[in-house]
Amino acid sequence: MAGGAIITGTTDTSRIEAPVTVKAYLICAFAAFGGIFFGYDTGWMSGVLAMPYFIRLYTGMEYPDPNNAGAVAAFHLTARDQSLTTSILSAGTFFGAIIAGDVADFIGRRSTIIIGCVVFSVGGILETASTTLGVMVAGRLIAGAGVGFISAIVILYMSEIAPKKVRGALVSGYQLCITIGILLANCTVYATQKRDDSGSYRIPIAIQFLWALILGTGLFILPESPRYFVKKGRLENAAKALASVRGQPIDSEYIKDELAEIVANHEYELQVVPQTSYIGGWANCFKGSIFKGNSNSRRTTVGILMQMMQQLTGINFIFYFGNVFFTSLRTIPNPFLISLITSLVNTCSTPVSFYIIERFGRRRILIIGAMGMIFFQVLTAIVGVTAGAPEKKNTSAVSAMVAFICLNIATFAVTWGPAAWVVIGEIFPLPIRARGVGLSTASNWFWNCIIAVITPYLVNDGPGDANLGSKIFFLWGSLCCISLTFAYFLIPETKGLSLEQVDKMLEETTPRTSRKWVPHSTFAEEMGLTDKGMPMGQAEEVSHIANEKSAV
Repeated sequence: MAGGAIITGTTDTSRIEAPVTVKAYLICAFAAFGGIFFGYDTGWMSGVLAMPYFIRLYTGMEYPDPNNAGAVAAFHLTARDQSLTTSILSAGTFFGAIIAGDVADFIGRRSTIIIGCVVFSVGGILETASTTLGVMVAGRLIAGAGVGFISAIVILYMSEIAPKKVRGALVSGYQLCITIGILLANCTVYATQKRDDSGSYRIPIAIQFLWALILGTGLFILPESPRYFVKKGRLENAAKALASVRGQPIDSEYIKDELAEIVANHEYELQVVPQTSYIGGWANCFKGSIFKGNSNSRRTTVGILMQMMQQLTGINFIFYFGNVFFTSLRTIPNPFLISLITSLVNTCSTPVSFYIIERFGRRRILIIGAMGMIFFQVLTAIVGVTAGAPEKKNTSAVSAMVAFICLNIATFAVTWGPAAWVVIGEIFPLPIRARGVGLSTASNWFWNCIIAVITPYLVNDGPGDANLGSKIFFLWGSLCCISLTFAYFLIPETKGLSLEQVDKMLEETTPRTSRKWVPHSTFAEEMGLTDKGMPMGQAEEVSHIANEKSAV
């Protein structure tokens, strides 16, 4: 497409995207690898906190006499140290995710992820070298900032390049990579737990550098998001990137039609919410009435609450503090093995979501998933405070608790785990998409941090601790009731729609009726690009002016 080319679109709603190719699958599959960072960092901390060598190094206590039950029970990090070392990563990711939205709009989605890999590696060096709490905390904070960059922008990148028919399944691959990361971390920790040297915790930590190397290097050869180029007014680059992503010639009618639809939607959104300044760009995320389904404030609120609700299911309680919790039940001889099993359940269950998220849709599986988790969490709590209480040392009852916990994990893995990421990648319009996804991801990490901070104090039995033990599952079950209500009243169905069609659907329907909505027109048609078209230079000028305003 030359600079003087005319951008023309189509009125056919079925032709606004090229056919799905193997290349699109492969690009998204590789980008999903970013989930490894999230999962692996979640997984190794749980095991390291329970390692005898690590506890001795960080507390100064000697190994307890195995025959002295009191000494064995007291041999652990304090609730304060557990809370700090676990939650500080999430604090870093919170700020990293917010900053990443701006960076991604300035230098591109791909480059932002590469920067995240570099920042993560710096933090990983400090974590690996640490022998004191201070250095470990600093490393976790810096590594967290890198994970924040990666976790926010990988979702943004995948959502913008994935074909609409399989976008939910492909973005769910990110959640699968999270679960694989958790599983790999647990396998590594299980293999090194008994080492009586620094290798017990340094080996699991150092393996993280491999993930950064693979993702950072691979992204150099992947195309940039074409929607980023449209936002920046670089339509020649957008056409080339779109042709690369779709595996089509640049002069293909499919490429012309899809590019016209993206451009028309962007121009439409700029008319609805004009770009004014840098501060105004952030303010646009909260513009409009929260009671209006297609307003930016409603979308941003839904994205933030979506990720908050995912964390308040309590899933990371098991992956952060599973070893500590299983040890407290007093009848499990190898808590590390049980944590490994829960990770395996998580990983093996997640691929089911690839099918059901496209077969049944996002909204339906979120509602059903919340109901399932309520059921299994309440059962876990009931058994835990009756036959499975630690003082009763009832092995059968504790085994039943572990089974219910695994069923709860499986329910999360096929519903709220992937669907929460899919939804936040789909609901935002292009002018605020990077910031909206960044804010939503930051919400995930904020509540992740809150849970990591308070959970040790809720379940431990030290002075001043709440000593809830298994009763904490009553809390998670109650919070899932809120998640159920949220999904029913506020989550729209976006299955099978392009990102531009999602904008139109939100204008014309409500969450409870969204499943019946079907596309009936294109933005290219509404913006007049199907009749007279728009010179590429004019489209670039409009976007350039908007970008200049938003940078002021």
